[in-house]
Amino acid sequence: MADDAKAKGNAAFASKDYATAIRHFSDAIALAPDNHVLYSNRSAAYASLKNYSDALIDAKKTVELKPDWSKGYSRLGAAHLGLSQYEDALSAYKKGLEFDPNNEPLRAGLADAQKALAEASRPRSSAANPFGDAFSGPEMWTRLTADPSTRAYLQQPDFVKMMQDIQRDPNKLNLHLNDKRVMQAIGVLLNVKIQTSPPADADIPDSPSASPSPSERKRAAEAEPTKQPEPEPEPQPMDLSEEDKSAKQRKAEALKEKEAGNAAYKKKDFDTAIQHYTNALELDDEDISYLTNRAAVYLEMGKYEDCIKDCDKAVERGRELRSDFKMIARALTRKGTALVKMAKCSKDYDPAIETFQKALTEHRNPDTLKKLNEAEKAKKDLEQLEYFDPKLADEEREKGNEFFKQQKYPEAVKHYSESIRRNPKDPRAYSNRAACYTKLAALPEGLKDAEKCIELDPTFVKGYTRKGAVQYFMKEYDKALETYKEGLKYDANNQELLEGIRTCIQQINKASRGDLSPEELKERQAKAMQDPEIQIILQDPVMRQVLVDFQENPKAAQEHTKNPMVMNKIQKLVSAGIVQMR
Repeated sequence: MADDAKAKGNAAFASKDYATAIRHFSDAIALAPDNHVLYSNRSAAYASLKNYSDALIDAKKTVELKPDWSKGYSRLGAAHLGLSQYEDALSAYKKGLEFDPNNEPLRAGLADAQKALAEASRPRSSAANPFGDAFSGPEMWTRLTADPSTRAYLQQPDFVKMMQDIQRDPNKLNLHLNDKRVMQAIGVLLNVKIQTSPPADADIPDSPSASPSPSERKRAAEAEPTKQPEPEPEPQPMDLSEEDKSAKQRKAEALKEKEAGNAAYKKKDFDTAIQHYTNALELDDEDISYLTNRAAVYLEMGKYEDCIKDCDKAVERGRELRSDFKMIARALTRKGTALVKMAKCSKDYDPAIETFQKALTEHRNPDTLKKLNEAEKAKKDLEQLEYFDPKLADEEREKGNEFFKQQKYPEAVKHYSESIRRNPKDPRAYSNRAACYTKLAALPEGLKDAEKCIELDPTFVKGYTRKGAVQYFMKEYDKALETYKEGLKYDANNQELLEGIRTCIQQINKASRGDLSPEELKERQAKAMQDPEIQIILQDPVMRQVLVDFQENPKAAQEHTKNPMVMNKIQKLVSAGIVQMR
């Protein structure tokens, strides 16, 4: 099952569906938590989503499980590099090369880490570009979007590319100073007005009189004496333009509408809340929280289609505005919640699951992950319900019985498993499959089925005979004895249970008499020491004193034999071969 989940993860990774790949690798890890390759694969998927923190956790686990595997250090170096931890990345790549000196990915990673460290260590000259700080960080895009004079430029790919180049390397600003859009952007970012001449093809209003000819302009210039330049006045503090003042006022009014909507929402006055959020949107369309809040109201009202429309608008508008990825994730999560509600009627959970997965690629929020798991479980439960058919379950169980009689146990397991899928509440199929697993020496699987059988119907005696048989073959004779005794409460004359008790007592007495061979004793003791119950008994200070008294103080030992709890624990130690009674 782990291999199957791993294969699905690899396929999703190859198709660049990294969120799905992570989910499958996580399923595989749950089934095989000590498989270093699974952590390595999931680390690569996280790194592909630029989630370097989780990639680092998985890379460290990979190296912990397999310290001599070079690829683990490649994952570790990549995660450190993504987190700008250049020295740690160097150490990881160098360590990997100790195990595989010719590994090309490790060499390339080492070169990248060295280059990044050198770049980070290089001092930057503020004199080379005094405007460099204005272009740093995400605030640059926010300010350009907020200003009406530069907002339209962000729809022009060549302008966006120029600004990205400048942001990566502010010294490239000198290459683009001839572009009037860049000059306008500098003015917005530095909060100063920069005058730019209109382009050659700009529309110029007609003057009331005809323009003078070049010769007339020349004569006028010769006739007039040259004026001495007058001193320029001191610059005055800039006032906000009327347009800016109006925009600021609208944003303030929009926030008041939002607060009013929140208050109405808390009072469950949904119609009023919707009106306030709508008013806020009309005043300010650059805050997608108004859309997500209105979507939340529609969700409460059961208007799921309206909720989904608002969430889609929020995602689209948020991407245009380069909004915080957490806001995008919130809109997607809210849409997924609405789709889950609709799935209860449509019986289709796939759109909701896909939406939650998209939300997780934006922001790995625990609440979103929980909703995804719930949607996947609901889908699985629905599929199980649609598959439920007791009649077909009985037919499959009978087919399994025929193969069991022919001692074709793998074939029998296949049909019993299908019977369980068709009717997971029938204890008989679990009991029969437990018998098959016992024959195949798949004892842990047999024990699990027997316990499920008893859980479904505690009065079904076959469950106790199956469980006791598995425990007997696991050489847990005291546990098998307890299981058989428990079954006798429901059928005191059951011959299988009585025979099981007899054989268990024989094995326990054999240990107490010291009739075990050295090999049997060693095997039984080794198995017992892995039993948590035995470990607790041996670590109990009171029981340690009891055992000392049995060896050195016969009078105290006689008193201990009167205590049923003490004798029960001693009997467990005897059955395990830890203690011998002579």
